Amino acid sequence: MEKILNLGRYLFPLSFLLYVGLHFGKPEVGTSFIPTWIPFALFWDYFTGLLILAFIISSLIGRYDKLASLLMAIYVTLMIVIVHIPRAAEYENDMLNIFRNIMIIGALLIYAKYVAKDKRIIG
Repeated sequence: MEKILNLGRYLFPLSFLLYVGLHFGKPEVGTSFIPTWIPFALFWDYFTGLLILAFIISSLIGRYDKLASLLMAIYVTLMIVIVHIPRAAEYENDMLNIFRNIMIIGALLIYAKYVAKDKRIIG
């Protein structure tokens, strides 16, 4: 049973690979979420893909994984505030994205608290 439960340490960060694939493989999808008042939408799409990839790598190798988890939680919170809340009145899916992202934030914080190994920066 313990071996099965330990798989979560790897499955959780690997689940974010879908977002990396979307940001790099279909940048038009990512840029469609960026508000028009933010310049350089394509840059932010690729930058976001790199940030998510850095979180995945950090989590898998166990270096700066607590910091990476916390920073990802902050990033997802910003996406709720900047992207999904303003769009929720117009696009029904954004309301679902808000709830999904709240779950992701919770999981990231639980990961940082109970799973992350590297506590050098954030004790």
